Amino acid sequence: METVPDTDKVFKALGDPTRRRLLDLLCEDNGQTLGQLCTHLDMARQSVTQHLDLLEAANLVSTVRKGREKLHFINPVPLHDIYERWVRKFETQRLTLLHDLKRELEGNQE
Repeated sequence: METVPDTDKVFKALGDPTRRRLLDLLCEDNGQTLGQLCTHLDMARQSVTQHLDLLEAANLVSTVRKGREKLHFINPVPLHDIYERWVRKFETQRLTLLHDLKRELEGNQE
């Protein structure tokens, strides 16, 4: 059985909007339970659990048991590794200008 490299797991995990939303939620308030995370998503607990399992397999989320609760924490290290390998080598200023131009042309004012 071939093992999937860690970077591939991270990209696969980030490829889904629900998993990105979970990471956003943990970034806003780290250490949430499954129940807390489910209140922000319109899906069954089992589906959220499956998404969290993939994030955990990619090492983007870690868990800690606190009594009967399981707390979920974001792990930014794999994201930083991707940034170092795939983003940083490009000129930040040029990317920022292109990003701003794209947002202006598309009418996005976020």
